[in-house]
Amino acid sequence: AGFLVSAVVPVAAYAWWAFLAAPLVVVDLAVHRLPDRLTYCAAIGVWVLLLLLGSDLSSWVRSLLSGVGVAGLFAASTLILGRRGFGLGDAKLALSCAALLGWVGWPSVVVGLMVAFVASGLVSAVLLAVRRVRWSTHLPFGPFLVLGTVAGLVLAAAA
Repeated sequence: AGFLVSAVVPVAAYAWWAFLAAPLVVVDLAVHRLPDRLTYCAAIGVWVLLLLLGSDLSSWVRSLLSGVGVAGLFAASTLILGRRGFGLGDAKLALSCAALLGWVGWPSVVVGLMVAFVASGLVSAVLLAVRRVRWSTHLPFGPFLVLGTVAGLVLAAAA
């Protein structure tokens, strides 16, 4: 029974998150916005599913702390750097992304964020090199955050 619960809990939370992450990526790529109604629903749904279906309160607390912590860092970058920092939509998306990674463990949070930052940097460098963007161009970070989350979860499952 313990194995079944440990397998079903993340799947329900992953499915909820994926259901909302897909349109978030599309919207962010199209209009550089992450709608509150989707980002907040993703975060609340993930935390509620993990709390109601999970038996491990310490994992849920780690999930909550990682989501709020990463979102807080993203929001702080907005307050400190203005338009050069992350958008508040990215901070709200980070609530659910880091929460899922935090459920798995702290190393997954780090791996997921590193994948997001490296992928964003590589794509930005290529776009700059081929002159599709300029240094002042703002690229949406939401798709990279989703990519990093998926990569962090897949790598954790493979370990």
